Amino acid sequence: MIERQLDIETKDGRMSTFVVHPERGGPHPIILFYMDAPAIREELRDMARRFASVGYYVMLPNLYYRAGVMELGPLPADPNAPERQRMMQLMESLTIAKIMDDTDALLAFAGKDPAASKGKVGTVGYCMSGQFAINAAARHPDRVAAAASIYGVRLLTDKPDSPHLVAAKAKAELYFACAETDRWMPLEQVEPLKKALNEANATAEVEIYPGTEHGFAFPARPVYKKAAAERHWERLLSLFKRRLGDGAK
Repeated sequence: MIERQLDIETKDGRMSTFVVHPERGGPHPIILFYMDAPAIREELRDMARRFASVGYYVMLPNLYYRAGVMELGPLPADPNAPERQRMMQLMESLTIAKIMDDTDALLAFAGKDPAASKGKVGTVGYCMSGQFAINAAARHPDRVAAAASIYGVRLLTDKPDSPHLVAAKAKAELYFACAETDRWMPLEQVEPLKKALNEANATAEVEIYPGTEHGFAFPARPVYKKAAAERHWERLLSLFKRRLGDGAK
């Protein structure tokens, strides 16, 4: 495996990005892996390595680069703790428009890297970034062939760039994994999401993971559920293999 920590030029500065891919057999299909609200950490880098281990060129960007923040470190459980308040402020500083500009920069960089395939791309986002993965598929409909939101939030909003609306522009196969218990994406919103995706004629699956809470796929979280996490890996790897190929050129 080859790992690099790179600074990628964007419209707003230099975005530190973890890039990992197999040493042999390239060029490899690209997966854009958008972080969750607690920021870059070894847990996410390990997940990027798992994607890369089966043949992908994985890019994990630090979306908080505009604020000069890389890693937040351990977060107290208390939602009112200053560290968590800071995380919320950082999350609120992001917009879909900003992250789509960052996505353009990531793809432009990968386009010059001989290790990265020039073919179809996959995207995946967790928590706050589920919306970004879906919007990337709408922004690059002829490039992004698979997009996944894992317990994503803000999937149905009243804004024109809401994921449930822009899905109509995507040509990708979309996958939404929803926790059974999630105060940021409650079950009451799941059926409206399904209805909107159906009306958009999107190729999409929305799956509820029974007995899970928001964050269930992260091994370091108290809510981690191994069986559900492994199911989500099976779903993602099958999706990417189906749409991108398994390390194919």
